[in-house]
Amino acid sequence: MAEKDIAEKTLESYNDVFADIINVLLFQGRHLLKEEELEEKQPRAVYKTDGKLREIERDVLKQWKKEDICIACIGLENQTNSDVDMPLRVMGYDGAEYRAQLLKKQSSERYPVLTLVLHFDYEKRWNKSQSLKERFTVPEELKMYVSDYKYNLFEIAYLSDEQLDQFESDFWVVADYFVQMRKNRDYRPKPRRIRHVQETLHLLSVLTGDTRFEDACQEQMEGVHTMCEVLDRIENQGIQKGIQKGALSERERTIRRMYLKGYPVKDISEIEEISEKTVRIILGKTVLG
Repeated sequence: MAEKDIAEKTLESYNDVFADIINVLLFQGRHLLKEEELEEKQPRAVYKTDGKLREIERDVLKQWKKEDICIACIGLENQTNSDVDMPLRVMGYDGAEYRAQLLKKQSSERYPVLTLVLHFDYEKRWNKSQSLKERFTVPEELKMYVSDYKYNLFEIAYLSDEQLDQFESDFWVVADYFVQMRKNRDYRPKPRRIRHVQETLHLLSVLTGDTRFEDACQEQMEGVHTMCEVLDRIENQGIQKGIQKGALSERERTIRRMYLKGYPVKDISEIEEISEKTVRIILGKTVLG
């Protein structure tokens, strides 16, 4: 869990990624928030209960400043599972930030607090309460007196194609993976340039459990700029390791049989969904060599 939290915070804490998420999810792709307008905020807040000081911590928290005037404090919370108590959690985070403002003497240091909850799951939709009143049963006589508190939920796997195309940062790679897996139960990388390669791979690794990304995190990725290049390199390195061990995988044996039956390299590449270069490497080991 700690590794997942660190990975999420590492990628999303980059201002270009943070601003991109806000611009797409809140502003429909308009570039209203610029990365240079963001300042770091301490994601921890301290409160006292049972006579003891306790600490709550957001995933990512930033302050949006424009013309030296603080106009918003925006937090991101990441979830891989539905949490029935999310309304209480978000209310606690936001309340702690408002409480901190009360401790400041200048009344000008007041600003709204906004939290986004990002849900990463392509198999199950969020099925828990999305507001305070949904969390518990309120007697009909009290409903008009009990204040509600809603939070902003975004299910990444269920973003539209239009929303997906609006992302300009590396978060596009993460969102694209979840959207593809939800639609096709398969992921095919696209040749789009990645700025924060290792951080993107690390986040995908801990969020998805896909061993390809875990393997990629262990390799040196100098000179690699797209997810296509990442997976090609991992595949080629796996082949080279197999060559060193002198063993053929079932896939390699299949490719060998296809080639011996007269399949062109291009056709094998399309059927097996790997690059022609990788097919030639395998054939060089199993047939041509």
